[in-house]
Amino acid sequence: MKWRPANLLLFSVCFLAAAQQLVQARVAFEKLTDYDFQGTTYYSVKNLSLYECQGWCREEPDCQAAAFSFVVNPLTPAQETLCQLQNVTAANNPASTPQRSSSMYYMVKLQLRSENACQRPWNFERVPNKIIRGLDNALIYTSTKEACLSACLNEKRFICRSVEYDYNNMKCVLSDSDRRSVGQFVQLVDAQGVDYFENLCLKPSQACKFSRQFQLPRIGVSDDKVSQYVGLHYYTDKELQVTSDTACKLACEIESEFLCRSFLYLGQPTGSQYNCRLYHLDHKSLPDGPSTYLNGERPLIDVGEPSGDYFENICEKQSNQAENTLPVVFDTVEDPAVNNLTRNDANCDKTGTCYDVSVHCKDTRIAVQVRTNKPFNGRIYALGRSETCNIDVINSDTFRLDLTMGGQDCNTQSATGIYSNTVVLQHHSVVMTKADKIYKVKCTYDMSSKNISFGMLPIRDPEMIHINSSPEAPPPRIRILDARAREVETVRIGDRLTFRIEIPEDTPYGIFARSCVAMAKDSKSTFQIIDDDGCPVDPSIFPAFTQDGNALQSIYEAFRFTESYGVIFQCNVKYCLGPCEPAVCEWGRDSVESWGRKRRSVTASNDTVEEEEDMNISQEILVLDFGDEKNRDFLRSEASTDFGRDKTVTIIEPCPTKTSVLALAVTCALMVLVYLSTLFCYYMKKWMQPHKVMA
Repeated sequence: MKWRPANLLLFSVCFLAAAQQLVQARVAFEKLTDYDFQGTTYYSVKNLSLYECQGWCREEPDCQAAAFSFVVNPLTPAQETLCQLQNVTAANNPASTPQRSSSMYYMVKLQLRSENACQRPWNFERVPNKIIRGLDNALIYTSTKEACLSACLNEKRFICRSVEYDYNNMKCVLSDSDRRSVGQFVQLVDAQGVDYFENLCLKPSQACKFSRQFQLPRIGVSDDKVSQYVGLHYYTDKELQVTSDTACKLACEIESEFLCRSFLYLGQPTGSQYNCRLYHLDHKSLPDGPSTYLNGERPLIDVGEPSGDYFENICEKQSNQAENTLPVVFDTVEDPAVNNLTRNDANCDKTGTCYDVSVHCKDTRIAVQVRTNKPFNGRIYALGRSETCNIDVINSDTFRLDLTMGGQDCNTQSATGIYSNTVVLQHHSVVMTKADKIYKVKCTYDMSSKNISFGMLPIRDPEMIHINSSPEAPPPRIRILDARAREVETVRIGDRLTFRIEIPEDTPYGIFARSCVAMAKDSKSTFQIIDDDGCPVDPSIFPAFTQDGNALQSIYEAFRFTESYGVIFQCNVKYCLGPCEPAVCEWGRDSVESWGRKRRSVTASNDTVEEEEDMNISQEILVLDFGDEKNRDFLRSEASTDFGRDKTVTIIEPCPTKTSVLALAVTCALMVLVYLSTLFCYYMKKWMQPHKVMA
């Protein structure tokens, strides 16, 4: 009997299903971070730990899912937990849509037929409607999601780090890469009806495909802000007392009860307090990525504890590892185990030189990084600008060309947020031959507040290879300056101030602001200063924004609310590629321009305005009444929200109330009356006393 490929596939699927039936199903869990599903809650209890909540659901036969929330109480500040056990959940319905819910773990019970199902709280991390393209190692067809996850745990040919399951087509894709793997393709993209799963049963030594390091996260957010958010909003999986950050790192590296991805070191121990916290989360586990740290709310009361140093698991690719080196000797038979880089690959030429080309989008340039499998001699240059935009390479296997984004030096082309150029790798210093390589590089500048990692997409064209990339937009911040252009935190009513929203000068972006409000410290009173269209509500109090380079500014006189010294400003800020168009605002008979509206995007069919999320930024300033500067000894720090640092201020009311003044007056009157009465009694007694007669 001759087996056809379809018959072989059917046989392998049936064999896999039959083999899994021989293994007894084990109770396991999948977990979703900051997502929630609809369900029927039959039991809920407060102030349980995460592992108590998950353990109850594991032991309860009726429990199908557990929703665990750990919301920070801003007055304590401390996490208040709530465990909800559900006997009916929509998480098992592929057509259901999860809801975003901050500070929430949603754990779904599974039945996995695998001897490798670990005893950790959950075996897989699930990200709904997402996939990673281009990193598939195996494709099988399974009738259920549980069978697909079991196949990942049972995989012997490679370490299965992630799974993608297509519910409609019953396709199960296994991969030895995950969100943290090194490479240009590694990014989650939308895929309706397909869920992404990460294997959390890996040993600590298997957490990364190559080298595993712990470093400060370089994500465009200040370290202090990240550490403060982690200390408040991450749920601590384990905490202990150590003598140094090295010991805390070692504890995370060897942790076996869960896969430790990050840790927070709070400094030298004080007494019996714990100073090392371990987490299974990192910024890649969060649906909003680094934006989560920017949008996190601060507590109303700062207890003064140190924010600490936060380190994350970083996966690196080491050149000295055998599986990561490019081949030097080429055989006539293609070896698929050598990263697919052979004579037939578009990235290799007829001389046996293979090129690993990546592009990194910067604010003012496009960096083209090249690595070769053997020393390269020649030059790299922008096509058509070989004299003004080039680098000579002499016996090097790593080199880089920076393409300027403006001017004619490199002739970089731009259109609708996309900057592109053509790069030539040429062996001879003058002559171009067939052995040379040409790459088309492209950077797409994203105008939302999201962070987008770059990707490289080679095309099977010996003449041209396309590489795409997207940079991270720079974060904005608010600064309030006095008449001498000094940043201030405490002012008086009526002081002339400059309100500025800034981004770095050397960036191709412009910004616009709208929906700006001023709030009292206690949030009881709010006042809108810039409306949703970007126009000032009352120009006499807060005028329209004007452009100053890449920044927006408005010159106003300091004001405060009746019941609060602290004034918090909050604005919605978005990006434009290049300068943003102003909004035309009508005020009485006058028309003013305010930079609170983004530039319109014109398409071939009609004019549309791109709808994207806003980034909320805020800043606080302390506004004193006239004469309050004399009582500054009574003023202590009150919460001040700055982009790069956090301060705490407590205000003790120095102004006397009407009741206190009246009480003081009555007290003084009584004291005067007592004094006069005492004098009167003294003199009356002395006057009535008989005088002695001298003999």
